[in-house]
Amino acid sequence: MLSEDLDRHISLHHALGFKFRTQSLLLRNFVAYAEARGDQVVSADRVLAWAVEAPSPEQRRNRLLEARRFAIAMHAEDSRHEIPAADALGRGLFTRRIPYIYSEEDIRQLMAAAAALAPAGTIRPVTFATLFGLLVATGMRISEALALRLSDITDDGLVIEKTKFKKSRLLPLHPSTRRALDAYLEVRLRAVTESAALLIGNTGEAVAYPTFIAVFLRLIRSIGLRGSSDRGGPRIHDLRHTFAVRSLEHCPRSAAAVSRHIVGLSTYLGHAHVTDTYWYLQASPALMTHIADAGEALQRGEAQ
Repeated sequence: MLSEDLDRHISLHHALGFKFRTQSLLLRNFVAYAEARGDQVVSADRVLAWAVEAPSPEQRRNRLLEARRFAIAMHAEDSRHEIPAADALGRGLFTRRIPYIYSEEDIRQLMAAAAALAPAGTIRPVTFATLFGLLVATGMRISEALALRLSDITDDGLVIEKTKFKKSRLLPLHPSTRRALDAYLEVRLRAVTESAALLIGNTGEAVAYPTFIAVFLRLIRSIGLRGSSDRGGPRIHDLRHTFAVRSLEHCPRSAAAVSRHIVGLSTYLGHAHVTDTYWYLQASPALMTHIADAGEALQRGEAQ
């Protein structure tokens, strides 16, 4: 019965436009756990027993809250379903991981290492150098970059088809970025492949996410930004943070200009709310200088 309830729960989310992938995997795991113990409805004790089997406090809390949301939906139909307390495992405090803001030298080394990938003379090093360049120059999500197709390149820029939040957007490109992309296209269009993907490897197929991450980690370690066995350090997603920070650093220093810039940046990054863009910003020496100058101007009574 729980399996049938879960199928309806997942179908409803799909109908509402949610991908619901990770949540579906978690909930199917929970339902299998509960049904193996003879449960036909959600039991608060069973949810807690399943949640504490996760290897970390964050994952335990995530399990609890996901199963709790499922229980709330089912309780609305059948009061026999029990709703576990949201703080049954304590109140989790989400700690924002401080992003690594890449320097120009970091980026130069990363792209040089990508261009030197083996086998030399193939499309692989050209593809990865172009891919990193696009991430640096546009701040797009890695999933968006890997999903690009040849038809997404227009005279006005790159078309990012419906991705997160089911939104599409156009990314105008700087002339230097467009020249680099055109240079890649000269190589890409000579490749023997039936794939319509923009970024392909030596097999002629689109670059897969696991492959990209493996290459990124190897390259980031090769230029000394991570140790050989270090799990910490710069992430690929930090390039998106870097784009947001560097973009704001070059914004004119007036309140009106900053307000307009943030709205434009939010749209360019594909955010649903401007508050999501604030999350990507991180204090940098240049930004702190701008803030200090604005504070001094305010103290002097000068409009900014």
